[in-house]
Amino acid sequence: MDVLILLLILIPFAGFALSMLLPKKHEKLISLFSVFVVSAHGLSLIAFIVLWIMNGSKTIEVTAATLFKSEHFNFFVCYTFDKIALVFAFAGSFLTFIVTIYSRFYLHRENGYKRFFTTIMLFYVGYNTAVMSGNLETLFIGWEILGVSSFLLIAFYRERFLPVRNAMKVFSVYRIGDIALLLAIWMTHHLWHENITFLQLSNEELVLEHIKGHYFIAAFISFCFLIAALVKSAQFPFSSWLPRAMEGPTPSSAIFYGSLSVHLGAFLLLRTFPFWEQIISIRVLVIVLGIITAIVATSISRVQSTIKSQIAYASIAQIGFIFIEIAAGFTNVALIHFTANALFRTYQLLVSPSVVSYLLRKQFYSPIPERKTIEDSLPKRIEYTMYMWSMKEWNLDNFMGTYVWGRIERIGKFFSFLPPFFTIYASLIAFLFGIIAIAGEFVLPSQVRESLPIVCVVISLIFVIRSFREKKKARGAWLLILFSHFWIAMAISFNGHIAISHLLVYLGGLSVFAIIGFLCMLYLKSKEKSADLVKYYGHVFEYPKLAFVFFISCLGLAAFPISPSFIGEDLLLSYIHGDQIVLAILTCVSFMIGGLSLIRIYSKLFLGPHTKTYHQIAYKSS
Repeated sequence: MDVLILLLILIPFAGFALSMLLPKKHEKLISLFSVFVVSAHGLSLIAFIVLWIMNGSKTIEVTAATLFKSEHFNFFVCYTFDKIALVFAFAGSFLTFIVTIYSRFYLHRENGYKRFFTTIMLFYVGYNTAVMSGNLETLFIGWEILGVSSFLLIAFYRERFLPVRNAMKVFSVYRIGDIALLLAIWMTHHLWHENITFLQLSNEELVLEHIKGHYFIAAFISFCFLIAALVKSAQFPFSSWLPRAMEGPTPSSAIFYGSLSVHLGAFLLLRTFPFWEQIISIRVLVIVLGIITAIVATSISRVQSTIKSQIAYASIAQIGFIFIEIAAGFTNVALIHFTANALFRTYQLLVSPSVVSYLLRKQFYSPIPERKTIEDSLPKRIEYTMYMWSMKEWNLDNFMGTYVWGRIERIGKFFSFLPPFFTIYASLIAFLFGIIAIAGEFVLPSQVRESLPIVCVVISLIFVIRSFREKKKARGAWLLILFSHFWIAMAISFNGHIAISHLLVYLGGLSVFAIIGFLCMLYLKSKEKSADLVKYYGHVFEYPKLAFVFFISCLGLAAFPISPSFIGEDLLLSYIHGDQIVLAILTCVSFMIGGLSLIRIYSKLFLGPHTKTYHQIAYKSS
């Protein structure tokens, strides 16, 4: 049984790897291969479920590999199979099969035909990794893969401005959930003093033993889980990103934002429910936010002028009810509700183009008189107020733009007087003194030594915000992000005795990808005059291979799960003590804004309308 679980993870991964090698021009081969991979995985899953039921339906836990181990840290990839994994994995397999069949014809003769199916395979890898994960680290791997594949699918029509901009908006909101989940992983290390598995988390006696006397820590972890779930499932106040994600093709909208990826927040709450069910305040908060989301999303859905946005907000409202069911303890009802909602929203989105045509024809030939609605029973002032608020989508999009990223933009503008390259040279001098101070073990005053980690991580945060705000020099913004990681390493070094090997795990992978990405920018600059961050240049049109290499470099520098820096990120957080919450939050925020800035650099240089107008190009979204 253990080998079969690993096989369920290996099939999608092998399918993704092989799909990268298929010739671009052979549409039939590309689509049939994707259908074959998903079918093989689905049949293997059904066979495994039958065997699992015959063996008593006991929870299975498998440790696939230990990627890094030291005296106080053990990073291992673990998988779990139980009824939660069964429902989510089976629904994912069935719906992905339907969408791949549908996409064969829907995307016929699209320029990005292979790119779409390869990204769907990447999504399938991330989804199965997440829903069958056995610990938080493995879940985070799948979580990150889903985030990147979501960005790629929203920006599928990468020659247009609006899909690229909306992909950036969605990815920026995702980073908030990443911060919350990373903080939860960090604090669980200090609560359990090990990398906890979900099987241990379901042990009620063990959970109560650790929560007893550590209520604040448990509440903090649970709140982080809740924030991550709210972001991933587009719940209030993060609901505005889901309709923006509908800029991608209809099949990706169906599988991502109608059925599977958008329910991953509910999956996180179900997985961690044995932990936070003991914390009444969190359960009440989940119920309240679920009710608010259901009311707000329903009101917005009723005034939408596009069918995809209407379905998106309707799905958000139903997920709000799923959150309420989980918090109330009706986990089986929540699983049934998830399955029904996922199937129904996928069907709605896949038939939406035909439905629009049918309704227009019916409206023209068979006009229907205006019907009374529930809002008509309200006083007119309240009815009109609700209508205006719903039309404005309750200003949720402005809330994220003004009070989150707008504030970061203003901070970056405040530090815009710092030239990127001068800041980097000054950092080199500071690093030299820091290395001498650490290596020489100089005795510093206790107050100075205690404040140095915060000072270093604040400098790192200033670097990434300055990079995020940079409007001209792409290479300067790139180096600012690299040096921000060195400042974080310096902060952790001052915070406690850290092994050189652990620093090398973190900085080694980052440096390699930083050099590759910098060389890509130098090459692009030698070929093109326009290679800055003023606007979207769309250079992927002429340099698709260079764009691919640069995108991989961006992921590597962002500590995506393709380099040892992903392990190093978690490793460095383990050196932050449990009472240093401010230091942990600033470090995680620096990680996530840095990753967002890297995707912004990639988007500005390679995505959007091509700057050269010698070919036909669409400047507006469809």
